[in-house]
Amino acid sequence: MDTEERTSRYSRQMLFKPIGPDGQRALGERAVLIVGMGALGTVLANHMVRAGVGTVRFVDRDYVESSNLQRQMLYDEDDAASLTPKAIAAQRRLSRINSGVKLEAVVADATASNIDELMDGIDLVLDGTDNFQTRYLLNDACFKYGVPFVYGGSVASRGMSAIFVPGETACLRCLIEPTESAGETCDTIGVIAPIVDIVASYQAVEALKHLVGDSKSRRPSLATLDVWHNHYYEMKLPPSRPDCPVCGGTHYPALDMTEEAGDATSLCGRETVQIRARGSFDLEEWRIRLEQVADVRANPFLLKAELPEGERLVLFPDGRTLVQGTEDPVRAKTLYARYIGM
Repeated sequence: MDTEERTSRYSRQMLFKPIGPDGQRALGERAVLIVGMGALGTVLANHMVRAGVGTVRFVDRDYVESSNLQRQMLYDEDDAASLTPKAIAAQRRLSRINSGVKLEAVVADATASNIDELMDGIDLVLDGTDNFQTRYLLNDACFKYGVPFVYGGSVASRGMSAIFVPGETACLRCLIEPTESAGETCDTIGVIAPIVDIVASYQAVEALKHLVGDSKSRRPSLATLDVWHNHYYEMKLPPSRPDCPVCGGTHYPALDMTEEAGDATSLCGRETVQIRARGSFDLEEWRIRLEQVADVRANPFLLKAELPEGERLVLFPDGRTLVQGTEDPVRAKTLYARYIGM
C-alpha cells in the first residue's frame, strides 16, 4: 500500500487528534494477538484490521457452525456448510477488507505448550475467549512478558471489559479469583449480538489507546453493563494483591498446567469434550478408517464423523478431537477409545 492510498484509507481516523498521522504510523508498526475468533474475536479482528494495525494474529480451535451466524460477524452460511475453521474463514474475509495488514491465522487451542510461540513479537493481547481457563493463561503469559491484556466477556445482555497492564495495574487474578470464575455461558442462557459488539468495541478502543501511546486516556476500571436493562457501572481496578504471584513476577500458575495427551476437557455449556492425542492426525488416513463405521465429512482442516451412538467426533490435524453430544468426560473417553484408541 503506497503512502497516498494509506493516507486516503485512514484519513478519517487520522483526523481524530488523539491518533493523527503519528498514531496511524504507530498502529502500522504494532502486532496484536486475538485468542478466540467467536463473537468477541470477530468484532475485535474487524476493528484491528480496519484500523490498520500492522500484524493481526488470531488463534481459534473451532469451526463455523450455523448457531454462530447470529453474532459472529465475519462468517456466513457457506462457512458453516463447509465446516471451515473459524481462523481460516476469518482470514479469508479480512484479507478482502484490508490487504495492507499482515494476517496470521492459527487453527489451534491456546495452551501452556504453545502460548510462548503465539506471544512472540506481540505488543498487546485481546481476549476473545469464552472460558476463564484460557483467560488466566493469557493473563499469566502477558504479565510474564510485560504485554497488556485486554479482557472482555459477554453473556445474555450483559458484558464487561478491562485492560490489565503489567507493572501499572493489577492482573485478572487479583480481580477475579479462579474459584469465582465459573458461571453462566452463552450456551446455557443465550446472548444477544448487540452486547457482543459493544463489549468488543470497548476492548478495541482501549487497545487503540495503548497502541498509539495514549496511556493517559486509558480507562482505569472494569466497565460492566447490561444493555437490555439499561445498567452501567465502573469499578476502579484494585491494587495488586500483596500475595499475587503473577503481579509479583514470582510464579505464573497457568503456564505450569501443561495438558497431557489423553486428558479430557469439557467445553463449558457446549455438550462437547476435547481430547488430545499423543501425536498428529493424518485426516485422509482417518477418513478411510472411520468411513467404515460412521458418516464422515472432511475438508483440509478437519474431519467430522457422525457415530452410530449419536455423538460426533471432530478430528483436527494437530491431534485434537472434539467429542460432541456429551458433557461427560468418561463417556467421551469411552467413544474416543472405541474409535480412535487411547
